[in-house]
Amino acid sequence: MEPKKIIVFLDSGDTIIDESTEIRDEYDVVIKADVIPGADTMVKMLAERGYTLALVADGLAQSFKNMFLQNGIYDYFTTMIYSETIKASKPSPRMFKAAIGALDLNDSDRSRIVMVGNNLSRDIKGANQMGITSVHLNWTPRYPKTSADDSERPMYTISEPMELIDLIERLNSQFVEAERASINF
Repeated sequence: MEPKKIIVFLDSGDTIIDESTEIRDEYDVVIKADVIPGADTMVKMLAERGYTLALVADGLAQSFKNMFLQNGIYDYFTTMIYSETIKASKPSPRMFKAAIGALDLNDSDRSRIVMVGNNLSRDIKGANQMGITSVHLNWTPRYPKTSADDSERPMYTISEPMELIDLIERLNSQFVEAERASINF
């Protein structure tokens, strides 16, 4: 199978993991949590179809390791970027640049990166300011669903994780077609 052109950056809380199920220890490390319905299947299907997945999430590294191992999705990610180790939180460009660097990508690859998250002021704003395609997963009732301004306006909106599969496939096809058209021009 030929590697896909689109690269998928995923947030964790209320994008993959249901934040309302998190159980934390005395050090604020999440020791247990459940995935939101369909999120584990979405992660596995994207990886199995050849997409490169990167976690770009605010929080503690051990929390993500605990949650993703428990839910059987840890090994599907090529890289995991955490605010704890980057010493910045989204929408900081440092988070996105760290993921780009970890995947040996450069600025010219931004047009083929898609960031999926639940938080308009962090995930979507951060992706938009980096020139990365933004997808809002508006599954959670915990965060605003209306953009405060244009910087928080997502390019795409989905309601549940499994909707991401078709969207990513469509974006990948469009990217490949545009690439072919520019080569044949």
